[in-house]
Amino acid sequence: MKVGLLPLYISQYDKTSPHLRERMGVFYEKIAVMLEERGVKVVRSPICTEEEQFEKEVAAYEANNCDAIVTLHLAYSPGLYSEQALKNTKLPVIVCDTTETFDFSDEQLSSEVMYCHGIHGVMDMCNLLKKNGKPYAIAAGHFEKSDVIDRVVGFVKAAVAARSLRGSRVGAVGGFFPGMGDFRVSEEDMLKKFDVTVVHPEKGEFTALAASVTAEEIAAEKARNDAELTFLEEVDEAVYTNSVTADLTLKKWIQNKGLQAFTINFRDIEELPTMPFNGICRSMSEGVGYAGEGDTLTALFTGALLQSYAETSFIEIFCPDWEHNTLFISHFCEMNYAVADKKPTAYTKKFTFSDRPDPIAASAAYKPGNAVFLNVYEDENGFNAFIAPVKVVQEKTAHFRKSIRGWLDFSRPISEVLEKISRCGATHHSIMVYDARPEEIEFFAKSLGLKTYML
Repeated sequence: MKVGLLPLYISQYDKTSPHLRERMGVFYEKIAVMLEERGVKVVRSPICTEEEQFEKEVAAYEANNCDAIVTLHLAYSPGLYSEQALKNTKLPVIVCDTTETFDFSDEQLSSEVMYCHGIHGVMDMCNLLKKNGKPYAIAAGHFEKSDVIDRVVGFVKAAVAARSLRGSRVGAVGGFFPGMGDFRVSEEDMLKKFDVTVVHPEKGEFTALAASVTAEEIAAEKARNDAELTFLEEVDEAVYTNSVTADLTLKKWIQNKGLQAFTINFRDIEELPTMPFNGICRSMSEGVGYAGEGDTLTALFTGALLQSYAETSFIEIFCPDWEHNTLFISHFCEMNYAVADKKPTAYTKKFTFSDRPDPIAASAAYKPGNAVFLNVYEDENGFNAFIAPVKVVQEKTAHFRKSIRGWLDFSRPISEVLEKISRCGATHHSIMVYDARPEEIEFFAKSLGLKTYML
């Protein structure tokens, strides 16, 4: 992660109170160091007061390949001086709204006003950002006595994820599931809207890749499975080898094509030896996005989020639990193993959707904890994001041990949640992101030009 840390100030004080600059510079450096301590590389700038200075520093951030601009108001800074530079840059803007002094009661020295009144400069600037339609995020709080720096870093993570989406490649195997229309987006629209290319396997490509899988690679993958999965039963060795070959064929294809995400329609797996369920789950745990049934849109966004949020998974709402006010999520045998509550349990999966042999698959419960539910969809006005904080509930029994499973608590009646989701027009494929705040995911979506709906 890399940011340009932009210090905003007013030239008037250089004339009336030149001594202020030294302490302002020390405070700026404190913020830069705190960001670096959290894993963010900081491109520093001299204190800016005039329009040409802002233009120069923003251009330097762009040249340095920064992921975002973090603004820091050291005092009031008239918004029009920075307006054009921030309006015209493609870099997202994150506002760090903080001041140096913690106690500003009537017991404080009045001279501290000069060091702590940047907040109305924040208000001035944010109004102009809003007027100009420039996406921005803001985190406010005392730099030492709150989590404001952590929240700034959260927004930087969201910016990195959004930036990774542009120019990426999404693989599509087997086309769309017949009849499913909610998540269908044309390849032309994917390219036009998101600068994303959809890639299809060439005839004979999977056959050749499967033939290239070596006995040593198969043995290594089986050893990894033995370490990371719990087998519920003995599996036929020929079935197991064929399934592992399919997993490795998928992995080779992803690497060869340079894919950040992919989708597979399980009803038409083309030349794959069988449905590579384990390979799909492993791909997500290794940072490659996925969604089922030809859903390139959800796969794309899952892959982007995985660049910053390793605990992201494709999910699907299945059943309402009216009694306990939760929604049951599941899918065939696809989840990110990184968010499994325990070691996934492996077994031979009956597969009746093609003439391919049965695969080895694994299932697990989603781990309990706080997460963000995200649904990306298209309506009559364009692309949108439905975002909601959720709590993943702890599983209590082993009744679903051969199913991908999880129960989501939205902290409100699920009837209301379901109504809101479908009033917005969200699809039946979604994404769940652990270790994220809803406002981070909102910033991620807005940075990509999506209209957002927060539950």
